[in-house]
Amino acid sequence: MAEQQDPVFQIQRVYLKEASLEQPNSPGILLEQEQPSVDIQLGVEAQQAADGVYEVCVTATVTTKIKERTVFLVEAKQAGIFEIRNLPPEQMSPIMGIACPQIVYPYLRSNVSDLVTRAGFPPVHLAEINFQSMYEQQQQQAQGQQEEPSRIITSA
Repeated sequence: MAEQQDPVFQIQRVYLKEASLEQPNSPGILLEQEQPSVDIQLGVEAQQAADGVYEVCVTATVTTKIKERTVFLVEAKQAGIFEIRNLPPEQMSPIMGIACPQIVYPYLRSNVSDLVTRAGFPPVHLAEINFQSMYEQQQQQAQGQQEEPSRIITSA
């Protein structure tokens, strides 16, 4: 009889994988009195690093502009290495799309704020993210894209 093994979910390491800061219009733009607009983009990616070991990265890109001129651009990628074993296959995607990013994201928030502050600007505080909602939205979009071509083919 096959022996059922207990599920394993462990954080091996959380680390800042990549960070960059650009101030292409300094010093002139620093003299502007106008409030800049802020655009924040987030992304999540996951990949297998070894048998039962996965890397999950959360990326933030923060762009601030006054009119069309960039004040600063920060891009940071926070990663985590997770050991995940003995889980049903249908649980892997939600674990890597929801649970792992929730663990990594607070580190990313802190690093982005720190980087912006060290550059001489008021800190940018990334909002809390509901990764479950974000994951479900991505799943619906992916499902819609998969269904679209088949509708086109059948209607031809």
